[in-house]
Formats: sequence, structure tokens, C-alpha cells
Amino acid sequence: MKTISRISQFREWRKGISGSVGFVPTMGALHDGHLSLVRKSNEVCKHTVVSIYVNPQQFAAGEDLEHYPRPLEKDLDKLDCFTVDGVFLPNNDNMYPEGFSTKVYEEHLSKVLEGNSRPSFFQGVTTVVAKLFNIVQPSHAFFGEKDAQQLAIIKKMVTELNYPIEIISCPLIREENGLAMSSRNAYLSDDEKKVAAHIYLALQEGKNQLHSGVRDPQIIRNSISKQISAQPLLKIDYVSVADANHLSEITESISGDILVSVAVFLGKTRLIDNFSYSPSSNK
Repeated sequence: MKTISRISQFREWRKGISGSVGFVPTMGALHDGHLSLVRKSNEVCKHTVVSIYVNPQQFAAGEDLEHYPRPLEKDLDKLDCFTVDGVFLPNNDNMYPEGFSTKVYEEHLSKVLEGNSRPSFFQGVTTVVAKLFNIVQPSHAFFGEKDAQQLAIIKKMVTELNYPIEIISCPLIREENGLAMSSRNAYLSDDEKKVAAHIYLALQEGKNQLHSGVRDPQIIRNSISKQISAQPLLKIDYVSVADANHLSEITESISGDILVSVAVFLGKTRLIDNFSYSPSSNK
């Protein structure tokens, strides 16, 4: 497993790689969700590249950039259990040299849901992913469905900017209590994780209502909100029932595919979760 920090060195190494290349971009603090992407890449592609880079452009002022976990040696040990040809470890000087001012911005999907709460977030995501795609030149890239809005935006960017890359979405991975796996779960105590598990239970209640035939989106929102708010330590940022394709909030009866998503604060830790639902298949 080759570890490379400089872009020029990575490009030189990349010239020696032929055949399909799967790419898993991460910010480190790897958990089983990340590793499921690496496993999928091993299944699909001849080669696998993982990047570890805490991208400062994804963090607004007052967010947790300085405290974001960076257990690099543990991350590399976890990757050693898979077939990873290269790990790209750039730094800020590599990625954003002095005077850097070129950004990649998606104008529609990025303005709702997470975009309302974190206005600069997706510009940071699309900019760094576009740069990483240009550097790594993968044939396939793997993203988790936990970040459903991010996944939709990356797919749109790849299509509209004509990247020759197949984006493969991978299922959301949960802890035993149902809590969606996230690097930020490291901020939570064991007791807080028990409280955070109620986010999943609330979403499950919403899914059960959909399965039972409820089609009023506000009933679903209210039910999920009520269950989350019953836990005094949980503070809702948003509860959304949105069109799965455009991510716009549904106000009329649910008839097409939807994304039900939430963002919730537990103390200073912000947690997101979601599920997709299709009335045609009742799944």
C-alpha cells in the first residue's frame, strides 16, 4: 500500500496503474461505513485508491475543523486489511496553494436541506472532489448513501462536467443501536450514543407510516419531529420529506420517490440520517 502526499508524485505513480481504478475519497477517522466503500471497490475494480484529507473548505467559521478527528495511523492500519494500492494524503498547501480562487459550485441541489444550514458546505465538497477526480483519474468512485444529498450532487457534477467516472452508491452502515455511522460519532459518549439512537427510531416510525399507507408529508414530518423532540438532549435542525430527484420539499400527497432526511444536534455534535422510499414498491 503506497502512501503519497504530493500531487506530482501521485501522478507519476498513477502512470504505472492500468485497468479499472476505484476511488474512495474520505476525511479520515475511518469507520465501517468507509470500509464498506473500500470493500465494494475491491469487488468492482482491479485497483483501489483511498484519499484521506480533512478539507477546510467544507467547514464554516465556528464548525469543528480544528477538532475533527485525525487518527492517521489507525486509519492506515484499517486499510491494510483490504487491497488498497495507494493512499493519497495531500495537505492544504498541495490542494489550496496561496492565491487559490477557483471553485466548483452546483446551483440547485446544493441550496436546500444541508445547503440551508451550511451554505458553503457543498461548494467545498464539489471543489475538492473535482480536484481529487482530476488528480486520481479513477474509473469508478464510491460514495455512501448516508450523505444522500452529497451523493446526488456528485452524480450531477460528474454528468454535467463530463467526467468519465461511474459513481457507485453504497448502503448506509449503522451501529448496533441503529445510529448512522459517522466520524463525528467519536465526539459522543456511550450515553450520548444511546440518546442519538432515537434519531433512527424516529425515522423508522416515519417509514412504518409510509408502509401503512400514509401519504401526507406533514404527518410524516410531525411524527418524526415529535419522536426526536421527546429526547431533551436532541435539537432538530430540520426534518425533510423531499422529492428524491430534485430534493424540493413535498407539500402535496406523496406519489413519487422521496428522500426523508433529518439533521439533529446532540450538544455541539451535528448528526444526519435519512432513508429513501418508493411508493411504487412500498420500500
